[in-house]
Amino acid sequence: MIPAAAGSLRLIELAGGPPLIPENTRMTASPVPVVVHIVSAIPYAVLGAFQFSPRFRRRWPAWHRAAGRVLVVLGFATAFSALWMTQFYARQPGTGELAYIFRLAFGSGMAASIILGFAAIRRADVTRHRAWMTRAYALALGAGTQVFTQGIGNAVFGVSELTTDLMLGAGWALNLIAAESILRSGSSGTGRTTGEARLS
Repeated sequence: MIPAAAGSLRLIELAGGPPLIPENTRMTASPVPVVVHIVSAIPYAVLGAFQFSPRFRRRWPAWHRAAGRVLVVLGFATAFSALWMTQFYARQPGTGELAYIFRLAFGSGMAASIILGFAAIRRADVTRHRAWMTRAYALALGAGTQVFTQGIGNAVFGVSELTTDLMLGAGWALNLIAAESILRSGSSGTGRTTGEARLS
């Protein structure tokens, strides 16, 4: 909800509304990639949450398949717009080379996870499909976790370029650790389910 709220306020500003959050001249000068990122990331986060409910999948399998197709498109738009901003926006003030590397690595990791998840369901491999889509979703939610890692990191270690970079990376890393823990515990229902139709 935190990045969704911030993204919505940024869209209002870019649409000509009042500045409700601190101005970002990089985004106002070139709004297309950030608009693509926000309008794809918010529905990806909201709609994607329902894909992980075993009861929801069993009760509405057709919805799961249809939503999955939409989420693949939204996920790619989210990941590639993030990479677009990383490559072509001026570096965010207060961040360094390490943040740039993290953004490239985790943005590419999200895109790769979606590709691998899609390829797995085309082979009717439900276990790997859910595992890769769980990782992609965890990476997409990194911005929400970074609100807490940066706040705690700045409070404990002080504000510096290195601290900011490391706390950005920690947000993505913690989400991946949580995802892997869920997958290993089996609580995400990652076992192969007979009768679940493959995406086609």
